[in-house]
Amino acid sequence: MWVVASADESRPSAAPTSRNLALAGMLFAVSMTFIDQTIVSIAAPSIIGELGLSSSGMQWVVNSYLLSLAAFFALGGRLADILGHRRMALVGTVVFVVSSALCGAVPSGGAAQTWLVVFRAVQGLGAALMFPAALAVVVEVFPVDRRGRALALFFGVSGALTALGPILGGWLTSWTWRAIFWVNVPVAVIAVVLTLMARIRNTPRPEPVDWPGAFLTAVGMGLSVLGLQQASSWGWGSALTWLCIAGGLAVLALLVVVELRSRDPLITMQIFADRAFSVDNAVLFFAMMAFVPVFFFASVYAQVALDYSPDEAGIYLLLFFAGFGPASQVGGRMLDRRGARTPMLVGTALGAVGFALWAGKITDLSLNAQWPYIVLSGAGIGFLLTPASTDAVNRAIGRSYGEVTGITQTVRNYSASVSLAVLGTVLLHTTADRVQQTLEQHGLPAAQARTTAERIAQGITGHGGGSGTPGGVDSTLLGQIRADFAEANQRVFYGMAAALAVAFVCALRHPGTRVTEATEPAEAQEATAATAATEPAGPVEPPPAAAP
Repeated sequence: MWVVASADESRPSAAPTSRNLALAGMLFAVSMTFIDQTIVSIAAPSIIGELGLSSSGMQWVVNSYLLSLAAFFALGGRLADILGHRRMALVGTVVFVVSSALCGAVPSGGAAQTWLVVFRAVQGLGAALMFPAALAVVVEVFPVDRRGRALALFFGVSGALTALGPILGGWLTSWTWRAIFWVNVPVAVIAVVLTLMARIRNTPRPEPVDWPGAFLTAVGMGLSVLGLQQASSWGWGSALTWLCIAGGLAVLALLVVVELRSRDPLITMQIFADRAFSVDNAVLFFAMMAFVPVFFFASVYAQVALDYSPDEAGIYLLLFFAGFGPASQVGGRMLDRRGARTPMLVGTALGAVGFALWAGKITDLSLNAQWPYIVLSGAGIGFLLTPASTDAVNRAIGRSYGEVTGITQTVRNYSASVSLAVLGTVLLHTTADRVQQTLEQHGLPAAQARTTAERIAQGITGHGGGSGTPGGVDSTLLGQIRADFAEANQRVFYGMAAALAVAFVCALRHPGTRVTEATEPAEAQEATAATAATEPAGPVEPPPAAAP
């Protein structure tokens, strides 16, 4: 099947593109997707209480969004190249915000769970269509020598919004939990207005869509991520868990064979022959094992071990971004001047040391003992994220920025799913073991201690619909259980440090070559030429704030 766009859209527009407005528009668009990754979890108890959902049903409300993201990122990136980056950014924004508004309008009654699961999945589809296109717009309108700084701002601001989810969610839920979905409407309106004002050129490439490849990608990613997500509920010993994971991986292996033989593949496998591109994605894979899960684990740790409120836990996470934000700007400038290898090595090394030191102090139950290492951990991720992501996109074949962005985002999403599943299991079982020892020390028989410990562990780790707070626990044991949970988290944070150490080893394999204006594909040079003569060559100006 061919997707054809009108030929006149590929011509330069009469008015020049405003780079800063384009960056601001894309930031507003993607801000919704980042906030939505954490904001729904905060409102979960209110949603369950009003709509009468089961704990497993609420888990599907959260997971359906992430499953849809994983399944459709690659297709979204390819469609962005075929139909044009601006067009797909707008389409994805509209799909996302309409489904978000419908989530907020869910009726009470028996259909509530199905309604929420379906439209959360459509939200994920909208995000998968929007994000690769939005990132491709930024890449396309900024020349190579300014791209690192622009994307540092893009990733810095949008990444920080993830930490705002718990704070914003707590504030909105105090009014009504439906507002966590409705807040996306004004943000989307601003994104669309800024995008239209920026006069971004739409540059379609009429090519066939590889629907077999899209189907295999969706099935393979969907099945394997589903198995990872449900491992905590089904159990790692469940045949269904491994059927999903192994079946998904088998489908993805088949995808590679099909794509290598396809004339117009969804994913151009030949790009992995570029060692720098492969290293960039390997660094992202292992780094995201720390970056994405840290929001969940640190938030629950703060609420349970430190006895913080959700709002205070959000502020705890902001310490991470006190290091992440400035380091992302420095990393972007290092990329522009020296290439990706140096900032990736610096970032992975700082991150590994920071997470290891953070883990060492996490049992102190004192923010004063932890905050320098939280900031250091954030700085490490900040240094590496923009260079790894931007260098990978810069190496796109032709100007298939959307396709390559889809690949890198799929890698990041899959890595996060693996890490959350594995580290979540470690946290659950270690917490149960520690609590069991505590209960036995206080005279409880071993069998009863184990049953009680497992119930408590499921509750405070968020498994099985837990609230994240130790309920039904004798006050004399509460302090010791908080300490037990902190000890369990220590293993998790050491695991994150180990993942970043592996990312450092991967970064050593980067050849150190840079993509410059002279080496970038001719088509990509033409795409930025229309704005180069009309935009100042100075530093990227910060766009309007991207948070609602």
